[in-house]
Formats: sequence, C-alpha cells, structure tokens
Amino acid sequence: MQRAARTVVSAAVIVLALDPPAYAYLDPGSGSMMLQVLLGGFAAVGVAARLYWHRLTAVFRRKGVGHDRR
Repeated sequence: MQRAARTVVSAAVIVLALDPPAYAYLDPGSGSMMLQVLLGGFAAVGVAARLYWHRLTAVFRRKGVGHDRR
C-alpha cells in the first residue's frame, strides 16, 4: 500500500514538472471573482455557524446549570 502511494506521488510530481507553461494572466475580473468566492465562503461559514450555534455551544455547556431557552 505504501509503495503504491509513493508511486502515485512520484508520477504526479513528474507530470507536474513536465507541464508546459500556460502563458496566461489574471485580469482584474478574475481577481474580483476570486475575492467574491472567498467572501462568499466566509459568509456561508458564518450562516452555518449561526444556524447551528446552539448545537455548537451545547458541547461546552454544563448540564443542569441555568435553564434551557427553547
């Protein structure tokens, strides 16, 4: 198993090393799109955390202390 993984990694390194140059560039629109994807990802994580906040904080709460607000 370990030998097969080493062979796959070696083949991937060789293929990537022999890849010809792309002669491409990033225009302002590409940078703007990448920024939007990043900000959208942060927003999605924030929304998911907000939706599951009670479940996330329940792990750190002590049982029997205080009252449940449900």
